[in-house]
Amino acid sequence: MRVHFFAEYIVYFYNGRRLLRSRPNDKNRKGYNSFPIAIGIITHSSCLHIFAYFVLLYNLMPHQKDNFIFGLHPVIEAIESGKEIEKIFIQANLTSQVAKDLQRLLRENDIQFQYVPLEKLNRITGKNHQGVVAYVSEITYQKTEDILPFLFEQGKVPLLLILDEITDVRNMGALVRTAECAGAQAVIIPQKGSALINAEGMKASAGALNILPVCREKSLGETVRFLQNSGVQVLACNEKTDTSYTAADLTGPTAFVLGSEGKGISNELLDLCDKQVKIPLMGKIDSLNVSVSAGIVLFEAVRQRTINTGTK
Repeated sequence: MRVHFFAEYIVYFYNGRRLLRSRPNDKNRKGYNSFPIAIGIITHSSCLHIFAYFVLLYNLMPHQKDNFIFGLHPVIEAIESGKEIEKIFIQANLTSQVAKDLQRLLRENDIQFQYVPLEKLNRITGKNHQGVVAYVSEITYQKTEDILPFLFEQGKVPLLLILDEITDVRNMGALVRTAECAGAQAVIIPQKGSALINAEGMKASAGALNILPVCREKSLGETVRFLQNSGVQVLACNEKTDTSYTAADLTGPTAFVLGSEGKGISNELLDLCDKQVKIPLMGKIDSLNVSVSAGIVLFEAVRQRTINTGTK
């Protein structure tokens, strides 16, 4: 912005000099002429008035709030009030008693945090952060052990989506949108290594994140075991297997596991899953976007269940 107005000032100064050349008998033509400078300043002052007007309009417009808070006491108060915290950055080597109280509170509430250099915090906010920045979630997370019994009590056949380390925010939003459109009842993500649920993810979900429960679990392995013990089959979507997704019986309680496009599903989860299924690819590209893959397998479950119940 400064460069823009400085450039405008140069233009006005140049125009002032042109006006001066058209007045050869002007007595002020020596050294740094006051006439062009005055014209530049006057015109530039008018631009500043216009600029101030637009700043006022900008400040009156509604703006999207940042999804982070900073400062030791504000972060502590947010945690104690029950706000959903995605993650916290803490400046390394904070030694005050308040900082120690915050770290104790984080461990008690099992909130992930990371020690970072001061420069990283300064890049997030230029305000007085006191060595702490916390990202606040846009949604309230649920627990799988609360959702599943409720589904069985309602007589519903569970259809769930488990996401292993999906770190792209837009992919996360698109996956939740796809799951909601397919009638899935919940999306399950890990507490660590997952994308932040922020404004960008909310937009990518087209509002689905406000509708579909998202369960954040400390251990996906334990969650898979819980689902299996509750009668839910857990299928891993893995392109390296030989079984097509259409060969699996998806009419019963089912949870699909999908991994990131870079790493895929972790070996721990692959070993725990009941079956592995793949989506046959006919072209030269050897992979699909993860949200596309989710849509294919979820709507295959919809197709099989629709045929099984005789509904349209």
